[in-house]
Amino acid sequence: MDGAPHHRLRIAVNGQVHDVEATSETPLLYVLRNELGLNSVRFGCGLSRCGACTVHVDGEPVRTCELPVREVVGQAVVTLEGLGTPGHLHPLQQAFLDEQAAQCGYCIPGIIMTAAHLLERNPSPSEDEIKVALNDTLCRCGAHVRIVRAVQRAARMIESAAGNA
Repeated sequence: MDGAPHHRLRIAVNGQVHDVEATSETPLLYVLRNELGLNSVRFGCGLSRCGACTVHVDGEPVRTCELPVREVVGQAVVTLEGLGTPGHLHPLQQAFLDEQAAQCGYCIPGIIMTAAHLLERNPSPSEDEIKVALNDTLCRCGAHVRIVRAVQRAARMIESAAGNA
């Protein structure tokens, strides 16, 4: 990337359009963190293996550490900051707090974004379905039991909210 020409790229993140300066090969992770100050997107492995850098692009979970920023032009990017607001947390964010599902918390944004995608496709997943969906996200602290409980709690919260609507 050194010496590569920088371009002005327009990307939509968390419902807002941003003009950013980057090479077309710059990983989206660095643009989100360094240009836009979205610190929930974490560098973990740099190989798209651990999930710490997961965001949604047009509703699909993607790993940003190897995704060139040029590939999200014209698409909607949502980070953990865009999933809920401080005054109105997403049910997953609230459930992770309620279950104390984080120790160091480094992996949690990627896990929540992966779980959000699961719950959009399957609002009542079984414990095994949750484990399969989160299988490719790495938590080194060993908070897996609480993480699964948090996803189950969020599913109940979403189901309850849908029933009250």
